[in-house]
Amino acid sequence: MSAPYTVRVAEDRADREACFAVRKEVFVREQGVDETIEYDAYDAVAVHVLAVREDGVPLGTGRLLHGEAAAAKTGGDASVGSLGRLAVAREARGLGVGVALVRAIEEAARARGLTAVDLHAQTHALGFYECLGYAAYGPEFPDAGIPHRAMRREL
Repeated sequence: MSAPYTVRVAEDRADREACFAVRKEVFVREQGVDETIEYDAYDAVAVHVLAVREDGVPLGTGRLLHGEAAAAKTGGDASVGSLGRLAVAREARGLGVGVALVRAIEEAARARGLTAVDLHAQTHALGFYECLGYAAYGPEFPDAGIPHRAMRREL
């Protein structure tokens, strides 16, 4: 039996707009993140992934920063990518969309020769990432007013 959704790298403007729509719903509307900080210059250079229901409805997204774009988030190590902006629509939670998105981002990182992926996890999501092989490091810190921890997974 096939999954009720597919995950792919966002290839065109429509895909990227679908990614941004999911982020707006989850981060801006649900979590109250200021829209002026949700979208940034990194969006132009990131690899975006998109989960889409069979009927075309976007269910989730995430992005991978690599190279110079990731340096500030990974301690300057060019072999480490930065996973971010992972968001799953409320109606798709519990269907494995988040796991599929993380694995797609990791695959994109491997394809670019990266050896590890860092992320800044909201503290309530630490267990989710730990189950996927990520380990927390460093102290808790606020990002957009939400507590986070840095995490890394070697690929």
